[in-house]
Amino acid sequence: MFTATGDDWADRAAALSLHTRMFIDGSWEDGTAEPLAPISPRDGRALPPIAAASAADIDRAVRSARAAFDAGVWSRIAPRERGQLLIAFAQKIHDNAEELALTISLEMGKPVREALQTELRAVVNCFRWYGEAADKVLDELPVTAPNSLALVTREPAGVVAAVVPWNFPLTMTAWKLAPALAVGNSVVLKPAEHTTFSALRLAELAHEAGIPAGVLNVTPGAGQVAGRALGEHPDVDVVTFTGSPEVGRRFLGYAAASNGKRVWPELGGKTASLVLPDADLERAVRATADGCFYNQGQICTASSRLLVPRAQYDRALEIAAEVARTSLPADPFDVSTSMGAIVSEKQLAGIAGFVERAAAEGAELAAGSAERFSAVDGGSYFAPVVLGVTPAHEVAQREVFGPVLSVIAYDDVDDALAIANGTEYGLAAALWSTDLNAVHTLSRRLRAGVVWVNCFEEGDMTIPFGGVKGSGFGRDKSLHAMEKFTDLKTTWIELS
Repeated sequence: MFTATGDDWADRAAALSLHTRMFIDGSWEDGTAEPLAPISPRDGRALPPIAAASAADIDRAVRSARAAFDAGVWSRIAPRERGQLLIAFAQKIHDNAEELALTISLEMGKPVREALQTELRAVVNCFRWYGEAADKVLDELPVTAPNSLALVTREPAGVVAAVVPWNFPLTMTAWKLAPALAVGNSVVLKPAEHTTFSALRLAELAHEAGIPAGVLNVTPGAGQVAGRALGEHPDVDVVTFTGSPEVGRRFLGYAAASNGKRVWPELGGKTASLVLPDADLERAVRATADGCFYNQGQICTASSRLLVPRAQYDRALEIAAEVARTSLPADPFDVSTSMGAIVSEKQLAGIAGFVERAAAEGAELAAGSAERFSAVDGGSYFAPVVLGVTPAHEVAQREVFGPVLSVIAYDDVDDALAIANGTEYGLAAALWSTDLNAVHTLSRRLRAGVVWVNCFEEGDMTIPFGGVKGSGFGRDKSLHAMEKFTDLKTTWIELS
């Protein structure tokens, strides 16, 4: 239960002490690139400039991570000890959750209630889970001849570069850091340019929890400078990235042109929510609309395509429009707000552009418009939009990353599957039906890494998350994520 009011949160935000320097080898360092100039999307006010990393600064951070790895201060301590330190780190995050939630709300516009009750809770849970899992990575002992012994062991890969997005800044960071650290790697983290303050505070809390210097370094900076330098660095062993397909493919190119490092990309989605004729239409449409508008639509699994039988199309459009009209943006610091600001003016303009082009292509506008919404003076706000479209519309094919729902009619199940699978993405999908046979059959035919049935965005740390096709490869979460950051070694011993 919140006791602080919106004014209280605003006062606390004004008093926040924000870190503005890089964190390398356990110390705060100046950057040598052009500083970042962040703007709060809540009200458009300028936030303190942030030191930005140049290629030379990235090299310093990587050398620090490599030195820590080679020294064994983290990579060679007992897994149980690493786990205990990750759990201590989780407790530090828990104890400072309100400050971190407020920082996220300030820098990217997420409602402070959502940041605290959902994002920070997930971050704490993630680090605790991997802390408990640190000593659960088991080696193998294959059966060999009596005079031989074979050992198959998993070893930390070395230096991991984590490049994370701004939409769930600390959740995505936790998904990358926790498994990489749990198995003994050192990490260089490049946060998104919009959400650097929270990442720098996280680094400080890791240091306070006892994670050794050099094991976690945070290097803010522009993607084309700091991100590229990490991708091209010859002493980085693994890159883990969440972001757009365009940038993800650049990292694959950087890896190929440098040392052939592994790249694990999660590259967005265009989730189809497929409602079968027997489903509860009202429930399915409302859940889909909520899933599309959640986090201002700035989520890679946003249910941005609602597929309904043609006979139910008009009613589905009406229900979705009702949800849109009651899901309006408001001040992120107000504890009753469920939809906050769009992260930046550039992002807002991009969303509006999709809506304008859809209208020009003949889409049916059932709710919202391409106009900005007024919530807090100077802020970046956009009300939810519901469009009736065909699969050929641009807005039905590309990731908008904003609160724009495309409603599409289908003629039969095969048509629905063709539409659902008919984009470059394959991250997630949802199915709505009471027919278990249909659910079982169709879930296998959906080209997606995650399929939800009669629900949306459900899951926990035990299940892997990731996509197929243009949505990338590799998995976050679960024990499977730890495999990305390890190497298999075979040791053969002759006993005779």
